[in-house]
Parts: sequence; C-alpha cells; structure tokens
Amino acid sequence: MKKFEEKTIKTTPIYDGRMIKLQIDDVTLPNGQMAKREIIKHPGAVAIIAVTDEGKLVLVEQYRKALERSIIEIPAGKLEPGEEPVVTAYRELEEETGYGARSLMFLQAFATSPGFADEVIYLFVAKGLYKIDQKADLDEDEFVELLEVSLEDAQQMIVEQRIYDAKTAFAVLWLAANLQHNL
Repeated sequence: MKKFEEKTIKTTPIYDGRMIKLQIDDVTLPNGQMAKREIIKHPGAVAIIAVTDEGKLVLVEQYRKALERSIIEIPAGKLEPGEEPVVTAYRELEEETGYGARSLMFLQAFATSPGFADEVIYLFVAKGLYKIDQKADLDEDEFVELLEVSLEDAQQMIVEQRIYDAKTAFAVLWLAANLQHNL
C-alpha cells in the first residue's frame, strides 16, 4: 500500500490539448473524507547537461509565455508518443544547440510539480560533444538563442534569476558538485 494514498473515485476530463491534459479527480482521502484534485497530465520531457571541451555549459535562452519573460535553460524538450527518453535527448540537443553527443549518460528522473502535474523530466549528461554540420530544425513555434557559459557565470545567472527554472538550477548545482570527476 502507498502511504497516505488517495483513491480516485471519478475522473472528469476538462481539457485535452497539444501539450497537456487537465482533469479533475474526485478522491477519497486516507481519513475517509472526499476531496477534488486538479491534475495536469503531461507526456514527460528530457533535459541535457552539455559541457563543451572548453568547459562551457551549453544553455539556451527562450521566452516562456507562462512566466511572461525570457529565461536561460539547459536544452530540453517534450517526449513524443512512444519515444524513449534517450532518443528525445539526442534529438533535442541537436535541434536546440546544433551539438551532437557521442553518448548520453542517464543521470536521474524527477517530478517537476507533483502537487498538480504528473510531468517527469529525464535528465542526461552529454559526453563527447561535437558540432553538427546540418543542424536539425527547431519546432515551428520555438525560438532560442545558444549560449555557452562558464560554471561561475551560470551560478551568477541563478543569483540574477536569469536561470529561473528548477531543472537548470539543479543541473548547475550538479555540475558544480561533479566537475572535478571529469565528466
């Protein structure tokens, strides 16, 4: 049994979009009381920690409408139906940065907003980066600018809130803790 499990009695679909689905679940709480849970269903995503041979962290800057601002992030993207996370990671790294990787090492998966969404991000570390001759096209609604920054600059971007999302802040912290291990 799952500790503090909430049993779903009824699910009401509210919205079925291109990226997310929204539903309301009627649940029975561990104490027997009833409650409603608003849940966003998401297909999952990948994110990639990529460091050049010169020791620069590869980042992208893009506008995030939900925040009404541009932020700087590690390369990332949504899983396509039936696609393995490692395949998505290779594709997104190429599309967003113009870099390929000789290998990707799976680091870990984590929930982004477990209070209301089921999205899980699969985090990879890219090894053996190389520039791609013919860069893959971005999605038609995607506009990004490539940045290559030192670890110290990335840490300062967190302080300045230019890096503002959890996956990228986690990546910078992980990189700072593991840089001496010669990725």
